[in-house]
Amino acid sequence: MKLSALLISLASVAAFAQDAAAEQPQGSTMGAFLPLILMFVVMWFFFIRPKNKEMKQQEAMRKALKKGDKVMTTAGIIGVVTNIDETSTQITIRTGSTTLIDFEKAAVLRVLNAETKPAETKTEEKK
Repeated sequence: MKLSALLISLASVAAFAQDAAAEQPQGSTMGAFLPLILMFVVMWFFFIRPKNKEMKQQEAMRKALKKGDKVMTTAGIIGVVTNIDETSTQITIRTGSTTLIDFEKAAVLRVLNAETKPAETKTEEKK
């Protein structure tokens, strides 16, 4: 949804730049492209760069998975990692006492026990 709004705003900026260029004499082509260049820079800082950082963090988290980690998948299933196949991209997650489900590593949304460790250390420091 953000992409469509962004494309609409880019189209309106391009139309505005064309109207402004039509009113001005033909001498400044750089001035006509300046709004487009500025919009690209703004898009890069607010949309592309943060998404790339998030993807790198997700990939690092998936590479750091180990047996015994409590994870949440993109489907909302919470379980404990019991097996990691290093040759492929599959992991096995135990969701109940005997239920084992195979997932792709890309299906892991976040590691839950990593989020609880800082809270535990903060409470221990206060005591």
